[in-house]
Amino acid sequence: QVQLVESGGGLVQPGGSLRLSCAASGIFFDSTTMGWYRQAPGKQREWVAGIHSGGLKNHADSVKGRFTISRDVAKNTVYLQMNSLKPDDTAVYYCNAQREYGGDEYWGQGTQVTVSS
Repeated sequence: QVQLVESGGGLVQPGGSLRLSCAASGIFFDSTTMGWYRQAPGKQREWVAGIHSGGLKNHADSVKGRFTISRDVAKNTVYLQMNSLKPDDTAVYYCNAQREYGGDEYWGQGTQVTVSS
C-alpha cells in the first residue's frame, strides 16, 4: 500500500523559508517520478516541481530560483525547499508519486502553506 505523508507547512512571513517533507512508503524512487503540486483557494491544482527516478529535476517557472526539490533515497523522503516566499505561494501543497511503468499515481493529504505578514 502506497502512503505519502507531507509535513513542514505553516505560516511564514514574505521573504521567509520553509522546507516541506514527503515521507513515502510502498514505492521505490528508482522507478517513480516524485513531484510537488499546489492548489490555492479558487484555483486549479498546479505542478510545482518534479524529480525523475534518474535524479533529473524540473521546477515551474513561477518558483524557479526560489524552490528546490530534492530527495533522500535512504529515507524514502522527498523535500521541497522554499525560499523567498511570496503571498502568491499560499496554497495547500501536495506530494505526488507517479510510477514510470504503468502510470499509477498517488497523492498525499496535503499541507497548508500560508505566506502573510
